[in-house]
Amino acid sequence: MSYNISSKTLQDLEFSTVLQHISEFCISGLGKESVREILPIQNRKTLFTELNLVDEYLKSFASENRVPNHGFDNVTDAIHRLAIENSFLEPEAYLKIASISLTVNEHIKFFKKFKEQFPTFFETTQKLEFTTYVDDEVKKIIEISGIVKNNASSELKQIRRDINNVRGKIGASFSSALSKAMSAGYLDDIKESVIENQRVLAVLAMHRRKVAGSLMGSSKSGNIVYIAPQATLTYSREYQNLLYEEKQEIVRILRNLADILRPVIEIIKEYLAYVIHVDVVGAKAKYAREIDGLLPKITKEKKIFFRDAYHPILWKKNKESNIKTISQSIELNEKQQIIVISGPNAGGKSITLKTIGLLQIMVQSGILIPVEEKSSTYIFDTILTDIGDNQSIENQLSTYSYRLKNMRYFLRKCNENTLFLIDEFGTGSDPELGGALAEIFLEDFYNKKAFGIITTHYSNLKVLAAELENVTNANMQFDERSLEPLYKLFVGQAGSSFTFEVAQKNGIPYSLINQAKKRVENEKIRLDRTISKLQKERNRLQKNSDNLEKQKTKGKEHLESLQEKEEKIQAKLAGFQELYDQNQKMLSLGRKTNELLNKYFQTNNKKELNQKFNKWVADEKVKYAKKNPIKLKTKSQKQKAKVVEKQLQNVIKKVEKEVLEKVVEVRKEKKVKEAIVAKEKAAYIYKLNDKVRIIDSNSVGTIDKIDRKNITINYGVFTTKTTVDKIELVQKGK
Repeated sequence: MSYNISSKTLQDLEFSTVLQHISEFCISGLGKESVREILPIQNRKTLFTELNLVDEYLKSFASENRVPNHGFDNVTDAIHRLAIENSFLEPEAYLKIASISLTVNEHIKFFKKFKEQFPTFFETTQKLEFTTYVDDEVKKIIEISGIVKNNASSELKQIRRDINNVRGKIGASFSSALSKAMSAGYLDDIKESVIENQRVLAVLAMHRRKVAGSLMGSSKSGNIVYIAPQATLTYSREYQNLLYEEKQEIVRILRNLADILRPVIEIIKEYLAYVIHVDVVGAKAKYAREIDGLLPKITKEKKIFFRDAYHPILWKKNKESNIKTISQSIELNEKQQIIVISGPNAGGKSITLKTIGLLQIMVQSGILIPVEEKSSTYIFDTILTDIGDNQSIENQLSTYSYRLKNMRYFLRKCNENTLFLIDEFGTGSDPELGGALAEIFLEDFYNKKAFGIITTHYSNLKVLAAELENVTNANMQFDERSLEPLYKLFVGQAGSSFTFEVAQKNGIPYSLINQAKKRVENEKIRLDRTISKLQKERNRLQKNSDNLEKQKTKGKEHLESLQEKEEKIQAKLAGFQELYDQNQKMLSLGRKTNELLNKYFQTNNKKELNQKFNKWVADEKVKYAKKNPIKLKTKSQKQKAKVVEKQLQNVIKKVEKEVLEKVVEVRKEKKVKEAIVAKEKAAYIYKLNDKVRIIDSNSVGTIDKIDRKNITINYGVFTTKTTVDKIELVQKGK
């Protein structure tokens, strides 16, 4: 794809102002520089990636998973120095590079974890190498405070140990000298002072020869001299030598660290480029949030549909002045290839033209735009603009000469993938001759199937627009009573210039206006008057249409609100019903469980409990399976299910037959066993301490007393009397 979007086009559309506004949201100087250098993106894949990155970043503002911190310091110079053999960096520079490495690695892990929410960020970060090598190597050597660690080398560790020892000796030797001089009465009342970062004794001038050391200075009066004790001086020289050795060892360590990091310098450069890019993407997203921007649908079909679009620079300026910005809706497609906008000056024609051009440039530069969600656009290879007269002493061109030169460029570059924007088309020359030439230019653009918008006052261009099949007239609406512009675009009809009306509003005497009218051809006045009447009628109809549309929208919103409330009530009722059913089920399960447990507590029969519990679970499982049958999706599964069902039915019939036969046998065996048990019971002679229970009762007691057929049963808390034929044995007494 070969782009033809010149710097003049960007200048005409004030693209640099938008970039300045975006740069204010950057968190780094490098990000600001990168934003100010943004140009339309030529590669389509790169453009779509950029738009998706900004869109994902924007959506993250409304999500719990925000894009992680991506702040960083400018390490460009440090990277350049690192690339030079035998060079080294200051500890702070190494820490800044390590911080960038750590940030990028965190991004790689984060976007891998949330790749469904951030697919484009995930794809971008996967191209970066994940390595903690830089961070690990730097932190082995340098503390987070920027100091080289003691254990960075054994030599440094020893030097710093010696420095601490000498520092202690300096303090001790000075204290000793101070004590001796004080006891000898050689010192002034202030006793000591500091000169050139060194402690000195404040010796009375008369005793200066009695104190061994180096003279460092004296007071203004000359009564006091400042002497550094000799022993302290010796240790101080040793201390300075050690500091020099420490500095040399640190340089050696830092140079060695540079040698370690130099092989991965390309990775460091990629990391820096990534964080700069994320800063730019973040700034674009924050700007989009401010202007309520979004990503329109990018279509393969050649068309532009910007709904409720507004000029972002004008919006920002109006917002600061607390003025409402009126949005515009405009569409270009194969059947509405070129729009010719006419109407009075100061009616908003140029702003509408610039709005479309600027928004298109923003999209093709990877910036989201302030339009409604259903908006869509196409990516043009060429965007041409002719806005303003560019008349100046420097270029020595008149307005018309400049425009002709510009048209020559248009004719050479214009093709079917071109969007052209021309303000005040045909002006700068004789109206009739210039208008005729403008017609030829317009027809040429039309035949080349270019898309475009032009603004004009020329009647012949309005007529031509009505004659050409895919060219449409449009006008900026104007209140004919107050003679105030409404700044609203209406597509489908040419607009009157309201020349005399605007002149009257601006205080031109009515008598002069009448004289001007007489000098204009009658047909011209009639045409303009007819257009003016048509436009007034159209405005009236448009107002009625807008009112009806508002009422329809309000009615629709009210209906949707009622439907939403009904859905919420139904959902609540369904929820209550489900909760009630669940509670009933839990109560039923609880009652059944309680019944089984009570039975077990009375009989202490685990086998019976297990049998009943398993039977109950099996019954519940069958009920659940009936209510929640497994859904079969494929034909093979359904056929297989039919075969299994048939086999199951056969098995069930066979089992039923076997069970019936078995039941008959069991009943016979049971009758025999019952007869034997009954005979045994009848023959059994009850004894004291036998555990028995009354027939049809669950309570078990112990026989306390037997009086022929009368028996006394002890239940622990109470006793009862009954006869032998009314009890049954539970367990023989010991």
